[in-house]
Amino acid sequence: MELAHAEFLATNRFASLYMENEESVKDFFHYDIQDETVFTRRYEDLMKREFDRKGIADCIQQYMKKYPASQAVEESLGKLRQPDSTVVIGGQQAGLLTGPLYTIYKVISIIVLAKQQEAHLGKPVVPVFWVAGEDHDYLEINHVYAFYHGQCKKKSYRETVSGKKMASHIEFNTQKMKAWIREVFSHFGDRSHTKEVLSFLDEAVINTRSFTEFFSYILMHFFKEYGLLLIDSADPQLRVLEKPFFSRILDQRQEITDAILLQQEKKHSSGFASTIEIDRHGSNVFYYHHQERELLEFDPAENTFVNKTGELCFTPGELLDLLESHPERFSNNVATRPLMQEWLFPTLAFIAGPGEISYWGELLSAFEVVDSQMPPIIPRLNMTLLDKRTESDMEELQLSIEDVMRNGTAEEKARFLASVQDNEFEAMIAEAKMELEKRYEVITEKVGEMDRGHVALAQTNLQMHVRQLEFLQRKVEDSIKRKHEAILEKYDRIEHVILPEGQPQERIWNIFYFINEYSMKFIDDLLTLPYKFDGRHQIIKL
Repeated sequence: MELAHAEFLATNRFASLYMENEESVKDFFHYDIQDETVFTRRYEDLMKREFDRKGIADCIQQYMKKYPASQAVEESLGKLRQPDSTVVIGGQQAGLLTGPLYTIYKVISIIVLAKQQEAHLGKPVVPVFWVAGEDHDYLEINHVYAFYHGQCKKKSYRETVSGKKMASHIEFNTQKMKAWIREVFSHFGDRSHTKEVLSFLDEAVINTRSFTEFFSYILMHFFKEYGLLLIDSADPQLRVLEKPFFSRILDQRQEITDAILLQQEKKHSSGFASTIEIDRHGSNVFYYHHQERELLEFDPAENTFVNKTGELCFTPGELLDLLESHPERFSNNVATRPLMQEWLFPTLAFIAGPGEISYWGELLSAFEVVDSQMPPIIPRLNMTLLDKRTESDMEELQLSIEDVMRNGTAEEKARFLASVQDNEFEAMIAEAKMELEKRYEVITEKVGEMDRGHVALAQTNLQMHVRQLEFLQRKVEDSIKRKHEAILEKYDRIEHVILPEGQPQERIWNIFYFINEYSMKFIDDLLTLPYKFDGRHQIIKL
């Protein structure tokens, strides 16, 4: 593997400007990540605060018991318990087979930055991944993409899931999951490593029941030797630790909401759209009822918390009593999850994707309302994997990876086709059409003089002749395409690899395609590369 760089490509303007350290977005964050002393300053700020490091470490240790373990994991738990420890943290939904590549890149970013900053600060810095098991968007996590006969196919695992059930409560059928995995791999192709990879995935399926457990088992198999710690945001034991903070969120709900709305207005005035959907009387807390997450709103007229349908209705006292007796029924929304994370963990840095950077930019005032600071938001590593065949094809066609990532290959493909067409033949067809139209003007006029009822027939006759010419033209074009089929397929294949479905590779492709191609050590190889968090897009030449 070889590490190269390309021009940075972000998926939204706000994130791009943030990475470029533009003044227009600096005021939306507490820390300037371009400041060389940012982590030293953040560390000093964290040491002035109190955290229940033992409580969160015990919770994580209990959660991770059912997953592959290592000495490095035990060492990370020990570090986290130390009073001078911090964490680098990030999270993602529990996609099947870990979902798109960017999930793996986020984990790699967490591990790499934690290692770098532990060496820099001379203090324990622990990598932590927050599995978003409380999320309820099943359709976001139930599929992967595979390429079959030159087409990008969405391969979904079919399970009946009603309502807004949390991912951590969605259980799969073992045999159905095994069959789905084999269907996916039938598109990946039978390679020398396939048997080993499928054997491992069978092991993961057998040892887990829910989507999040399956996800966590896979992550820990690949990252256990790097000391990665996992926590599920839907873990009941975590909810016990979160009780006082949920109480605070409910108590300061209006202040938090007003602060976010104010920050969104500021963002709008700077020319950016808001990301977080928030109601003026929202509590920013979900309540789990009959295995569905219900977002609670506050009705000031009745002094009650209600859901949208009005089926749930609690006085503030009743809701606090439920929080005390059943904390597992409560969960955060996108606005309060960052606040909860900041209370629970001594966060040296948060690893964020472009979309997360945008919504964190709406939370600065909310952090200030609860007397806290937003941690340094570090953009995750953005990568594109470039195999030798694709690299060779691009060199042959004189395409740069930057241009393909920016525009795809359609224009270049069309330009190539134009260059191999027989211009003389095209001109002859165009001339024949014009001549026919001229002749039929005279014919149609004459027919009209003799019998107006046959004018339409004459026009239809013209169209028939034109269609025959166009049919001949298409047949010749098809012949040219067949003659140059190998070249045209290269344009298509390059786009499928670099910009599938018009999206960055990391948002479509799945890590197991590459593991299947290159071995179970593929992720270990990725972790040997000398990454820098400089905002540039990383090109990994395989």
